[in-house]
Amino acid sequence: AFSLSLVRHQRLEPEAIWEIKTQTLKNSGLLTLHRGGNGFDSLGGLSSLKAFTRRALLRTDSDRSVRARGVMLLSPPGCGKSEFCKCLGTEVGRPVLTLDVGSLLGSLVGQSEERTREALRTIDAMAPCVLMIDEVEKAFSGASGSANDSGVSSRMMGTFLTWLNDHESDVFVVCTANDVKRLPPEFSRAERFDGVFFLDLPGRTQKDEIWRLYRNQFGIATDESTPEDDQWTGAEIKSCCRLAALLDVSLIEASKNVVPVAKTSSESIGRLRQWANGRCLSSDHSGLFRASSGSSSKRRRTRSDPSNN
Repeated sequence: AFSLSLVRHQRLEPEAIWEIKTQTLKNSGLLTLHRGGNGFDSLGGLSSLKAFTRRALLRTDSDRSVRARGVMLLSPPGCGKSEFCKCLGTEVGRPVLTLDVGSLLGSLVGQSEERTREALRTIDAMAPCVLMIDEVEKAFSGASGSANDSGVSSRMMGTFLTWLNDHESDVFVVCTANDVKRLPPEFSRAERFDGVFFLDLPGRTQKDEIWRLYRNQFGIATDESTPEDDQWTGAEIKSCCRLAALLDVSLIEASKNVVPVAKTSSESIGRLRQWANGRCLSSDHSGLFRASSGSSSKRRRTRSDPSNN
C-alpha cells in the first residue's frame, strides 16, 4: 500500500491504503466494505435510534475504557435498517463491514467454521468499524437444529455468539431482523447488544421528512401532490419518487405501481408489533415501544367489515 501510494502520489495517502484493504476484503469473499456516502441528514425519522448510537460511539472515541457493543434492529421490511447502518458509519467516521453468513458456508468438513473464525479475525483487524449482519434470523436459520446440516449452523452461531460476548476490539455490531421468533433467546440477551430497537412504519412527521428527502434526490417539485401513503414504508416512498422520475409521470400516477408491504404481509407485521410491544426500545422516541391500540382495533374492524370484501 505504501509503495502504491508513493508511485501514484509521491507521498503516503490514506486512500491508497484503503484501496488495498478494499481489494483484500473483496478477494476474501467473506466481507464487503462501505465507506463514505450520506449521513443521518439523508435518513428521515429514527430520532431516538440516531441519538443513541451517535452518543454511544462518540463517547467510545473519547473514553476507551467503555466500548459500545452494538444494537439489534427489528422491523417490517423496508423501514430503513440497512440504510441506517451505512449512514451510521458516515456519521461517526467509521467504515461499514457487511458480513454475508451465506458466503461462509463451505463444502468441506470444518470449512464453514474456519471461514467464520477467519471473518471474525478480519473484523477485529479492521477496528474501529461498524459491522452489519442483515436479516440475521435467515443467516443462522439452521441453528435451531431443524435444518439437516450436521450441526454446522449451530457451531457457526456458537462461534459468533462467543465473539459477540467476548471480543475486545472496537467493533460496533448492528444486526437486523424481520422475524425475531426465528432467533434463539440467548442471541439478544444483555451485554451482547446495548439495545434492541423496533423500527415501526413511519408516522406522519417521519413520512413528510422522507417525502422531502426523496423529492430533492429525484428532482420532483415540492408543490406536486403526494398520493395516499397510509401504512407506507420509507422504501415505498422512495420507490414512488424513483418511478415518477423514471417514467416521467406524477407521484399519484407512479403510486399505482407501488403495493405496500403492510398490505401484502399485514398478518406478519401485526405479530411483530405485538411481540415488540413493551419488549423493544422505540426508534422514534425515548423509552419502550408501545403498539397503538387504536390502529390495531382499526385494522380489526377493517377486516371484519363485510363492505370491504
